[in-house]
Parts: sequence; structure tokens; C-alpha cells
Amino acid sequence: MAGEWIVRVEGQEYGPVDPDTLREWQREGRLLPENPVRKNGDHAWINASQIPDIFPIAEMPVATVPSRTLYQILAEAGRLYARGFFPFLVLTLLPSLPSFCAQLSAPVTGMSSNVPADLQSALAGGFSFLMLLLSVAAWPVFIAGIQIATADLMADRVVRIFDLLRRAILFWPRVAGLCLFVYGNFFFWTLLPVAVVIVVAMSGPSIASLFIALVVLAFQVWITARLFRNFLFWQQFAVLAGADMGQSLRQSKELARTACERPWYQRPLWRGAVLASLWCAVVMLLNLGPEWQMVQLYLQQLSTAPDPQAIIQSLANAKPHGLNLADLSLSLVQIALRPLLGISFVVLYFDAKKENPPIAVD
Repeated sequence: MAGEWIVRVEGQEYGPVDPDTLREWQREGRLLPENPVRKNGDHAWINASQIPDIFPIAEMPVATVPSRTLYQILAEAGRLYARGFFPFLVLTLLPSLPSFCAQLSAPVTGMSSNVPADLQSALAGGFSFLMLLLSVAAWPVFIAGIQIATADLMADRVVRIFDLLRRAILFWPRVAGLCLFVYGNFFFWTLLPVAVVIVVAMSGPSIASLFIALVVLAFQVWITARLFRNFLFWQQFAVLAGADMGQSLRQSKELARTACERPWYQRPLWRGAVLASLWCAVVMLLNLGPEWQMVQLYLQQLSTAPDPQAIIQSLANAKPHGLNLADLSLSLVQIALRPLLGISFVVLYFDAKKENPPIAVD
């Protein structure tokens, strides 16, 4: 990386500066991966993320991590999680803590007899809404932080929590925009078929309505699979590769489609599907315990009480109010394990990048 460089930020050019100055600017957050740079005397511009030793997050692990089986990916994710438990825990608490505060405030707001019930409801609703906004705002930082911390641990770099949060916050606008687009697509293509099925069901039972409902549900499965394939590695490309929003989506789709000539269990797409399925199974198991009693009661009421209104009233009366220690413990376990999915996908991303030609950032 000998020589001096010129940096362009919002149309203004700065430099020429030496590599040490570039490193200082990167540490201060003044030089981002997507900033155009060129060597002094050259006319070709490249992204700053392509300069060696300045943004090494996406480069070093690709060259050093050997190809892994799916079991080895899970084992490596567990090892990295254990090594960086405290930083991962702090990242997980960023979006989770506001949600817990909203839940803890519910019984507290109902205890005061001096405050009118309407005012209590308004205060509780306003506080819950504020906590929801904080949780949503912290989610992009959580996503970016998981990518950066995992890559640093894979490269045997020390993860310092305040430096990690500072670096993650720099990616907030890009990751937040991608979250809106990616999650918005999943939400829209989930809600629309369900709405169509409800409308068809309300028209009355018939062979035609049953056929239409099955076709719509099949379409929902197909479109969800397509979205999963296209968005498989968007987080990694947005943070680790320094790609912008459009490049992240395009390169994610390209990497997910690689290795088609290999057995299905060696392809990045199917490995990602297995990892996501395992996480869904863990979440279902953790949620099944607290809900099992309600499921049993529902089945019992369904066989003894033909009136739907009576069933709903019975379930409402049986549902515990306030905090439940067992439910709270299982929720904490689920939150503590949440980084494992993101860590696994980072390991999978580096394996896929190593097994296939790297995709350059324009």
C-alpha cells in the first residue's frame, strides 16, 4: 500500500495523504468503506474497502478460514460465541432491554390507585411505544455489531465493546434501510396471501375456494423461498464487504446461487436454510413449554365446549397475568442465544467466499 491517496467525500477531494493518515481517519470514522479513493497520480477510483490493511474485516478471514462442514460451522459459531460472550451479550441487550422494560412496566403502572385508569393506560401505552421505537432503532446496531465482532474474533483480534459499538453505529443508515426493505418484503408477501385466504374463506366453503386457498398458500411458500435466497447474505455484504444497499442485495443473491454443481448439503443456500431452520426449532422449543398448558386447555375445551365464545373466555381466564418467572427465564435464554444465528451466518459467509471467487465491490 505504498504511495499517497486522495479521498473523495460528497464531491470534495482530500489529500494526498499517506496510509497512516488513512488508518487514523478509519479509526475516527471519517473514512468509510464506500468512500471513493484513488492513488495520487492515478485516475481510477475504487472504494476505500478495497485498500489492503485499511478495512481488513472481509479480507483476512477469507484467506485463513478453511472450508467447513455444517457441523464444523455450528461448532465454530459456538466457539466464537464463548470467546466473545460479553460483547455479544451487550449487543443482544440493545434491542431486547427496551422490550423487557415495557413488560416490567405493565404491572407497575397498574398498582397505583391514585392515578385514574385512563391515565394509567395512556402512560403505559406511551411508554411501551417509546420502548418499541428504541428497540427498533437499536436493531441495525445489533446486526452490524454481530458481523464486526465475529469477523474480529475469527481474525484473532481483540473485541472492545465501546470501539465495537462505535464501528457498528457507522453502519446504522445502510443497515436500517436494508432492514426496512428486506423485512418489509417478507412482511408484505406474508400478509398479502393471508389476507387473500381470509377473503376467500369469508365467501363461504366450496371446492373452488379451497383450491384458491391452496394455490395462494403454495405461492406464499414459493415467494418466501425466493426472498430467502435473494436476501441470504445481505447483512454480511452490507457490513463486512462495505457494499451499498443495491450491491449488498445483488451480491447476496449471486453468492447464494453459487456451488450449484455440488451436492445440496454443500451449497451456501441450503446450509443457510438448515441454520435458519435449526434456530426456528430452538425458538419453538423454548416457547412450547410456557404455551403447552394453554394448548392442552384449548384441546380440552374444544372437545367439551362447542361454543367458541366459551372457549375464548375460558382461555382468557386461564392465562396468567403479570410476570411469570418460568416464562421470563426462557425468554432470557432465547435472548442470550440469539447471537448464535448471526455468528453462524458470518462463518458460512466466509466459507462461501473462500470456496467461490470473491465478489469485488465497485
